[in-house]
Amino acid sequence: MALATGTKAPAFSLKSKSADGLKDVALADNLGKKQTVLLFFPLAYTSVCTNEMCSVSQDLAAYNGLGAAVYGISVDSPFAQEAWAKENKISFPLLSDFNKEVSKAYDVLYADLLGFKGVSKRSAFVIGKDGVIKYSSSSDDPKVLPDFQAIQAALKK
Repeated sequence: MALATGTKAPAFSLKSKSADGLKDVALADNLGKKQTVLLFFPLAYTSVCTNEMCSVSQDLAAYNGLGAAVYGISVDSPFAQEAWAKENKISFPLLSDFNKEVSKAYDVLYADLLGFKGVSKRSAFVIGKDGVIKYSSSSDDPKVLPDFQAIQAALKK
């Protein structure tokens, strides 16, 4: 079961890849400055994940307007994520949890999904500037998208 609201969000530092190269992105980068939205997704290059990340990318101004940094997280390599983001015009950072440590820490790792061991569940977290989880959602069904209205409502609180 995913970490609950009111829980202190586990710290992390993950790799993101862009044309500028590999970059470390840490939750601590936002603490005290802005809220953080973490969107865990199973795998790049799949239809539901592409739909989710493209939808959020198209609505990124709304998240930015609510003072939030948005990150997509999957166990894909940062190189695959970069190619997928470029191909689909995903305009926010995708973070590679290749070692599956952050998915484990947030308790959103499938033991088995269609024969794939250790893939992130489709999950969403809103973390306040204070590092406390304000919204938590995780689905055992990889086809179920997060409630984006609920995420934005949590950002307004």
